[in-house]
Amino acid sequence: MDMVRLEPPAELTMQVGEAMFTQRATRRLDPDRPVTDAQLEIILNAASKAPNGGNMQPARYLVIREREAIAEFGKLYFEAWWAKRRDAYGWSSKADIPADSPYRLAALLADEMVNAPAVILVYSEASGVAASSTFPGVQNLLLSARALGLGSVLTTLHPEVMDRVNAMFGVPEEMAFHCCIPIGYPRGNFGPTSRFPTSATTSWGRWGEAPPWT
Repeated sequence: MDMVRLEPPAELTMQVGEAMFTQRATRRLDPDRPVTDAQLEIILNAASKAPNGGNMQPARYLVIREREAIAEFGKLYFEAWWAKRRDAYGWSSKADIPADSPYRLAALLADEMVNAPAVILVYSEASGVAASSTFPGVQNLLLSARALGLGSVLTTLHPEVMDRVNAMFGVPEEMAFHCCIPIGYPRGNFGPTSRFPTSATTSWGRWGEAPPWT
């Protein structure tokens, strides 16, 4: 296919620092506030501009917009979320999740996926660098959504449902799935967020050596 050059859209006026430092995992999305096709085009154009190995551009995006399709996909996502918790911890319901577990919050998405105004499934054409050449675009996608005032979160599926998801949307067998991103206006607020200090997560020159800003 022919390649094109794109200019930065006028809608992306938020400073990149603000977008990065107020971005958060948004699991509760407003089903009554639609995401427009124009917003999705901006988000996907931003994703396309990310660096990738050899400019091979293996990333492919499947946008789900129809309410009935999202409702059906949401059921599969619910099954996938609990299948992962079953495999990892033996949990089968919220009653099994310990009171202090971060998964109590994460479990919201299993219930909320059916409410997402839009869902983007991220695939790539198979190649040795497909994942490393796809996820920079995913981060561009997430940041541009934040700049438009939209919430999002990166999540995954489970092998138990992948064949049904791919069959539902006619995805070719050779495509490699990477992640799922629901998008919409948040029911709640963006950042600020709390994170571990980088002085505690960064080694300097040799593993375990503290950086100079400790």
